[in-house]
Amino acid sequence: MDLKGKVALITGGASGIGRAYAVELLRHGAKVAVCDINTDVGETLVQQLSEKYGKDRVIFCNCDVTDYPQYEESFQTTVSVFGGLDVVINNAGIMNDRFWELEVDVNLNGVIRGTLLALRFMGKDRGGRGGTVVNTGSNVVVKPYVSIPIYTATKHAIIGFTRSFGDPYHMNMTGVRVIGICPGATESDLISSEVKKQLLSSDFEKAWQKDTSNSSPQKAEHVARALIQLLQRAASGSVWMVENSQPAREINFTTQ
Repeated sequence: MDLKGKVALITGGASGIGRAYAVELLRHGAKVAVCDINTDVGETLVQQLSEKYGKDRVIFCNCDVTDYPQYEESFQTTVSVFGGLDVVINNAGIMNDRFWELEVDVNLNGVIRGTLLALRFMGKDRGGRGGTVVNTGSNVVVKPYVSIPIYTATKHAIIGFTRSFGDPYHMNMTGVRVIGICPGATESDLISSEVKKQLLSSDFEKAWQKDTSNSSPQKAEHVARALIQLLQRAASGSVWMVENSQPAREINFTTQ
């Protein structure tokens, strides 16, 4: 995929990995809609990016992925401003098992909403021109973290959802490729300084230390560079791990 002139919508795009995605896509010539619930940070970022890459190439959309009408409006605005849509990156996510209902709604339901909206706006069977959806998993889909079972569950569900919609059955019908990216530990705001407040029980803190003992946090920019490579070559339905600052590697799921 040649990204020059392509239009990308990124949820959770105002900070962390999402911000890095926006910068990297703009560097490769794409137009970007930064969608985020944090209006102040998002608008500031878009102002900075506009000065560097041009006001006609980046916009901000206030977007809570748990609010379907607002989410839909972000898609409508993006298509209205840029004249189309080619890439949807479902990146918004939280890690807080104590607020597990919100966690499920953001991490899983948000991805489902985003994918269904993407298929509606990009699907050739709906009058669109096809495109690519990128859903965000995690390294926990390979090695479940016992310290965050609900977060782990959301990421496993996302990958099952991605593999299903990425099947040739759907790809041939819609012209929309669906792929998964699973970042390992990455420098971002996902984990607070007091991680025990994000765990279902403070007793899980020792388990968290064990789960993360071999993790080496990578730069968000590394994940963004991997995204560009996946947009250029990844097959629909494929899922890719990006961890420890190493090149992206495809996860091979055993077929039963």
